[in-house]
Amino acid sequence: MKENLVWQVRHFVYQNFAKTTHPPSLEETAQHFSISSEEAAEFYKELHNRHAFFLDLEMLTIRMANPFSGISTDFKVHANEKTYFANCAWDMLGIPAALHCDATIEAKFTESNEPVQLEIRDGQVTKNDLLVHFPLPFSRWYDDLVFT
Repeated sequence: MKENLVWQVRHFVYQNFAKTTHPPSLEETAQHFSISSEEAAEFYKELHNRHAFFLDLEMLTIRMANPFSGISTDFKVHANEKTYFANCAWDMLGIPAALHCDATIEAKFTESNEPVQLEIRDGQVTKNDLLVHFPLPFSRWYDDLVFT
């Protein structure tokens, strides 16, 4: 496997998320790099194995490329006139950091389903009286990444 191309594929996936709010399909990745869909699938699997992103292995679609989510979630990040989905509370803060922009975040408290809104301005959370709780330590997140 071409090591340099592995990281180029990763970069392409992240660029696509930033530009369009969703991951590229295998076919889009294959076309971009002038490779077969099977080769693109191998690069996706390799990046999944390296925890560079997280695949739905049955469909070979990108479920997570932290902080971006490939599916709709309760963590909406409005930034750059687009709406991104984050995987969790940690990632909802990571999207404006990754994009180097201000953002409005809409989320829900997991236990009460109560909505919460945050503003990120100049890299700072404007409401600082809220706490984020992580039910598992980081070292266990990959035990069940979807749950975490």
